[in-house]
Amino acid sequence: MVHAYPLCSSPSSTFSDFTTRISSPNSFANPKFPNFNKKSRKFKIFLSFQPPNSLEDANHNDPHANSSTLSKSKIWVNPKILSSGRVWSKTQHAISSLAKLDKSFDPSDPIEQQVSEILKCLGNNAAERDAEHVLHNIANPEIAILALEYFKKKLEPERHVVLYNVLLKLFREIKDFEKAEKVFEEMLQRGVKPNVVTFSTLIRCASLCSLPHKSVELFERMPSFRCEPDHNVSSSMIYVYARMGNVDMALKLYDDAKNEKWPVRTVAFSALIKMHGVLGNYDECLSVYKDLKALGVRPHLTLYNALLYAMAKAKRPRDAQGLYEEMKMNGILPNWATYSALLEAYSRGRLSKEALRVYKEMKEKEMKMNKFLYGMLIDMCADVGCVDEAEEIFEDMKRSETCEPNLIVYSSLINMYSCIGKVLEAEAMLNEMISHGFELNIFVLTMFVHCYGKARRTDDVVNIFNKIWETGITPDDRFWDCLLNVMIELPKEELGKITNCIEKTNPKLGYIVTYLTEGGEEDGYFIKETSELLSSAKDDVKKSLCNNLLDLCVNLGVQDRARDILDLGLTLKIYSDIQSRSETQWCLNLKKLSVGAAMTAFHVWIDDLSKAFESGEELPQILGICTVPWRHRRSEKDLASVFESYLKEHSAPFHKATNMDGWFLTTSQDAKSWLQSRGSIDRVVIG
Repeated sequence: MVHAYPLCSSPSSTFSDFTTRISSPNSFANPKFPNFNKKSRKFKIFLSFQPPNSLEDANHNDPHANSSTLSKSKIWVNPKILSSGRVWSKTQHAISSLAKLDKSFDPSDPIEQQVSEILKCLGNNAAERDAEHVLHNIANPEIAILALEYFKKKLEPERHVVLYNVLLKLFREIKDFEKAEKVFEEMLQRGVKPNVVTFSTLIRCASLCSLPHKSVELFERMPSFRCEPDHNVSSSMIYVYARMGNVDMALKLYDDAKNEKWPVRTVAFSALIKMHGVLGNYDECLSVYKDLKALGVRPHLTLYNALLYAMAKAKRPRDAQGLYEEMKMNGILPNWATYSALLEAYSRGRLSKEALRVYKEMKEKEMKMNKFLYGMLIDMCADVGCVDEAEEIFEDMKRSETCEPNLIVYSSLINMYSCIGKVLEAEAMLNEMISHGFELNIFVLTMFVHCYGKARRTDDVVNIFNKIWETGITPDDRFWDCLLNVMIELPKEELGKITNCIEKTNPKLGYIVTYLTEGGEEDGYFIKETSELLSSAKDDVKKSLCNNLLDLCVNLGVQDRARDILDLGLTLKIYSDIQSRSETQWCLNLKKLSVGAAMTAFHVWIDDLSKAFESGEELPQILGICTVPWRHRRSEKDLASVFESYLKEHSAPFHKATNMDGWFLTTSQDAKSWLQSRGSIDRVVIG
């Protein structure tokens, strides 16, 4: 334990002996320190110094202390220290008096005179540091202005800028840019030249008051006063330009700061991350964060939240997860915005376990959910098949009394029930939606087409179509895509009902479907119409539309038309990189193809292998087929499992890879034997 010893008295024998030895002319005689005794007086001065209340503390800590002995002690005290203490005491007295002034001043006595009387206690030669200290500790801006006028009379004109800067800092702290700007204009009128501190203070004040254009005006005025920006101005303007969306200036100043090796404040880093996030430059968000860590800047909660929101928008949940873990390791506690960003990141990235865990934590901490978060979470649960969880969250949303379910939530739940074939539940949800005043739209009606089609209730599909026809709702590409998907699910004798519906409102698609169902001969017109249909479809529907047409061809047994449509898909770049070749392996990539599209692509590939083999071209050592487990959004069929059975059915020598999920491999020798056995020019019949 450390003991406190009195430094200004000698109550104990040990301390008394020590001071005696110091004062003795021959004490500490040591040949190694010949000049030690000459400095003994300085040590006595040091021992005479005591902080406030040290004497009282000494008596308290030493039970043998004797007040009479202390009173007789003769201790030399440095007069400069006493003088400094008296000045400091006067400054504190002035600050205290000014703080009370606006509560107790005499209305009959002008406040200017009262301020002057209080400050007179500092003497006629008040030092600059005293003036700074007083101004810095005045809370009332009006009194601070009066104090400034008083001190200006006491200090040289060239030092007035220091006083103005302190006053400007006061207005920055209370976020009053209007008054700060008036003080600045007064400075200029009185011939006081501003310096870099003046501009730095004003720029930050404008920024804090959400007046970025004022910050820019001040920054652009600096050269006219021959003021060069320093690291404080640079950080402030990086923040301002980033928040304004002026990317070029923000990045220019940021690069300049890095080149000059200036420190950059955390708020500037945070603003840059938000700017890149808005622009969709998500890699740049992480790059800025790496810069921050490399410079040793400590990230704060706002910066982490900005990063998490950026990763949520980018659908990069794993990056968000890593940042969150790092944030906790740094001892930063999450707030509502943190949980909101995490929930969005996990929901968008379809990490259902992580999203539900965050939701549970928010409930435990009694954090409120909003409509956006509820809708996003329910949509994720519906999409990944977490039916029980979606229903529970939906009920929780209704119980909240602050977040009534909206059309998006009802649509997500209807879509969920439609995908799993729960017709009654989907209909009940539709009725509830209508009872809450929401009108039917093409999106919801498309879901019911899918729902009834999956249940093979063809007449109900026709009824939905008639409702659309009667109400004048315009079907979109997704609706036609869904109708094609329904036709894949139906037996051939039911297809006419759907074909009649399509022909009423979409003659081009009606012609294509009729041509396929009736097995028409190719005359060039079919390719033209199909090409125009696929070309005009929205980009996010094209692949699904092409897949469904190929599935319909396979179901109807029109293999030649399937090849024509696949070739169109490749020509229009709807499909890409289906086949790849290198010196060591040839691969067929069936990722994100429907079953019918994958089978068609497989047969085309086998024909290409047969032609290569027949022409004497050397096959590579490895041949592979990549299915990559992927579930078609409107099908329960997993492509990998379906394809495995299909390969066995046709005795194809491709075997499931043990270390690569979704891959089927064979050697060139096995492939040659199989090609020879089936005939180099025969085609495998599509089953």
